[in-house]
Amino acid sequence: MPGRPVGQLHGQAPDARIRRPRMTPERERELLEAVLGVLRESGYEALSMDLVATRARCSKATLYRQWHSKAEMVVAAMIANRPVDPGAVDTGSLRGDLISLVEELSSTAEKDTALIAAIHHAALTDGDLAATLHASLADYELTHLSGLLDRAVARGELSGQPGAAEFLPQLLFGAVVIRPLIDGMFADSAYLARFVDLVVLPALRHS
Repeated sequence: MPGRPVGQLHGQAPDARIRRPRMTPERERELLEAVLGVLRESGYEALSMDLVATRARCSKATLYRQWHSKAEMVVAAMIANRPVDPGAVDTGSLRGDLISLVEELSSTAEKDTALIAAIHHAALTDGDLAATLHASLADYELTHLSGLLDRAVARGELSGQPGAAEFLPQLLFGAVVIRPLIDGMFADSAYLARFVDLVVLPALRHS
């Protein structure tokens, strides 16, 4: 039986979307850095538009013109905080692309462990955040990962979009987020290469 979407724990549909920027990219980045700063210091539950506005030296109206809600603003900040755009990863091979991507994910997880853990925990109980994560971040990742796989198909490395593609975000994020909990250490380059070779590539090639 399919799992119930976390975003519907409180009867909310995952229909929230991040709005397009209405300011300069530089100013938007400043605001999102302020969001991340408040998140790291206070956590998601304590974060408010007032705190972000104070830190960013802007009005709450400025924030609400850019984002509908706290959840939307936080997810936008998380996407902007990514060290690499999955759509920009192109090493010339599927294996190289996957290793490059998972190494960047691991770097982010190691740098912002507390932030990522706090967001994941909050999403389990906050329907608005869960719905926005699903509608924005999950779709964003799936779209770019699909492009990565399309290139592999064009190179002849895959015969077509594999059935395991829908589980690729869970595989990649799981490898870097869960390992510290189970093994007490972050995933290094050797571990990530073995993970791609022994788990991810076989799943993609044989589905």
